[in-house]
Amino acid sequence: MYKGKSILAIIPARGGSKGVKRKNVRLLLNKPLIAYTIEAALQANFLDKIIVSTEDPEIASISKEFGAEIPFMRPVELASDDAKGIDVIFHAMNWLGKNHTVYDLVMLLQPTSPLRKAYDIKNAVDILYEKKAGAVVSVCEAEHSPLWMNVLNEDLCMKDFLRKDILNKNRQEISKYYRINGAIYVSDWNYLIQNKGFFGEKTYAYIMPNERSIDIDTELDLKFVEFLMNNFHMQK
Repeated sequence: MYKGKSILAIIPARGGSKGVKRKNVRLLLNKPLIAYTIEAALQANFLDKIIVSTEDPEIASISKEFGAEIPFMRPVELASDDAKGIDVIFHAMNWLGKNHTVYDLVMLLQPTSPLRKAYDIKNAVDILYEKKAGAVVSVCEAEHSPLWMNVLNEDLCMKDFLRKDILNKNRQEISKYYRINGAIYVSDWNYLIQNKGFFGEKTYAYIMPNERSIDIDTELDLKFVEFLMNNFHMQK
């Protein structure tokens, strides 16, 4: 409970992954990847229920070991490459609702963001209260402006590749762009249902620094996080 509202945290973790095999249980400095997210959620110290949604027995066992709850096993059809993340969230909400457990807020914490801190979780919820928001989604500054990007034709001609108004401008002269970093999504329970997701007219951003915004999708991402943890004391 935080400021009078109950909060459910859902950590989705399926067994299959393409970029990094068995990603959610891969060791990162001798600890399973998913453990960092569970520990951050526990350290936030105000989440009423922290559950892991998985179809995988090993992930379920490890998650319990680190303090998360596994109230159900996720249906296999929601653990495929084609399954949508929001459907996993709604499955968990529906399961809990059928068991007469409804919360004021729903939080999604993806296990592929191991550098997210407990205070990031708190800050995101604080913004939701301050803005009287329906939802808050974490973002970080984009590493490269989309204004420097375009599609290429087969002949590789770069005519009109860049807009004329940004030609020869320095990076500092161009507006900042932000990208979703995947670390934190938090929403009012009913707002999430009404909008069929976290995005709507009353969704606001929580800005995180890039060094805590790495979303592990490849072996290179994993090695980079290991480097940061070893050299910049970024462990939980």
